[in-house]
Amino acid sequence: MTLESSTPSRKVGHVAQESAQESARESEGPLGTEPVAGSRHTATPIAVEIGPVRGGLVRGLESEPSDPKRPHSNGRAVAAAVTLTSATSATSATSATSATTRDAKRGLRWTRRFTTASQHPFDAIEWEVRDARINNEHGEVIFEQLGVEVPACWSQGATNVVVSKYFRGHLGSPQREHSVRQLIGRVVDAISSWGRAGGYFATELDAQVFGDELTYILVGQLACFNSPVWFNVGIEEHPQCSACFINSVEDTMASILGLAKTEGMLFKFGSGTGSNLSSLRSSQEALAGGGTASGPVSFMKGFDSFAGVIKSGGKTRRAAKMVILDVDHPDIVDFIRCKEVEERKAWALIDAGYPVGFNIPGGAYDSIAYQNANHSVRASDDFMRAVVEDREWSTRAVIDGRPMSTHQARELMEAMAEATWVCGDPGMQFDTTINDWHTCANTGRINASNPCSEYMFLDDTACNLASLNLMKFYQEKTGVFDIKKFRHACRIWTTV
Repeated sequence: MTLESSTPSRKVGHVAQESAQESARESEGPLGTEPVAGSRHTATPIAVEIGPVRGGLVRGLESEPSDPKRPHSNGRAVAAAVTLTSATSATSATSATSATTRDAKRGLRWTRRFTTASQHPFDAIEWEVRDARINNEHGEVIFEQLGVEVPACWSQGATNVVVSKYFRGHLGSPQREHSVRQLIGRVVDAISSWGRAGGYFATELDAQVFGDELTYILVGQLACFNSPVWFNVGIEEHPQCSACFINSVEDTMASILGLAKTEGMLFKFGSGTGSNLSSLRSSQEALAGGGTASGPVSFMKGFDSFAGVIKSGGKTRRAAKMVILDVDHPDIVDFIRCKEVEERKAWALIDAGYPVGFNIPGGAYDSIAYQNANHSVRASDDFMRAVVEDREWSTRAVIDGRPMSTHQARELMEAMAEATWVCGDPGMQFDTTINDWHTCANTGRINASNPCSEYMFLDDTACNLASLNLMKFYQEKTGVFDIKKFRHACRIWTTV
């Protein structure tokens, strides 16, 4: 990994050309399209009053002179494969700019809202050198990197998290990142280079504006990516960028072991996964070659062990995992109680003198199963009505759908409540409602979610999470929310 050590220069000709180009774009629509008849888009801010908000804002950005000695990654490399042509021949820079504005040219066009053409976003804020240090509950230092460069407006907590989790390279080695400039620079450079290579930008100036605006958003904490972006982009040739995956599994040994491999590789690069194991035949059903199936709860032990030993993103945190079982699966009682049973084992080990904390080798919780996943029961409206009406509930065989065991619906619900009181699992997902609200129902049903359950979608899909800090667009003194800048940031984020 090569780390640039100077701020990219701003050529006067490019600045003048960019200014002329942006002036010509004042008449464009917000997405770089032709203006709507009878309307004129200008750079005038749109604001709306939303009333006072409690709490103060993060310290504002402060400008300072450029320091060429400060390191960050050069975002001005141009992909040679991208060729930009005009739909009409141009005889001057002015006519070329006009042609770019008028013609329905392929590629996105960008206008500056946060940055200027003459100054790199890194040079527009104040920086300082700090130590990043994290202590455990006993006050012992478990992570330390001295002399890291961060924006002065960032909190110490943000510094500790970013340096310990997202800086790449081994501690103490020359390859170790030591500045937020390097971290943001490598991510922005990689994303911008993909945009250039893919023809996403109408001109090279648009690529530069996009990169600068994205840099400002990140360094100013207006928005943030999910962890795999920081872990992998600018490092891996084909980076894993999404944080949340939903994986299917079939009732075959090859598919079961394939899911273990898929999950392991996703954990390795910092992502979390969720799966509904209801497709696996129960421990009460026969195998084709004779004997009885192990059942999903047994296989969960193997999946859980892999999740426990793989450090997510190569860092200290463990993998994130969700396991789901339908309420009509024959092994539903074992599923409901499996984590509760293990929790009670941990209590016994603690009483016998084993260490009580998590992530302690040889400790109580290190010695039991099912500690690396969230468990959820997938409940239908039919089941919930059976609970309300105090009716019986029958489970059904996975292979042929025949009725298997019968339970009082309320007893199953009570078992869920008891287990959750003991150990926090299982949770519940309401299958009928989820699929009633499904936005792509013609493609397939929703069977599972990611570990946190905010992403519910089709099997074998992924979600790239991100967040925008709304307070960065709000002016507390005036009670005004800058809609224009917020829309601009959303457009950049959607493009990313």
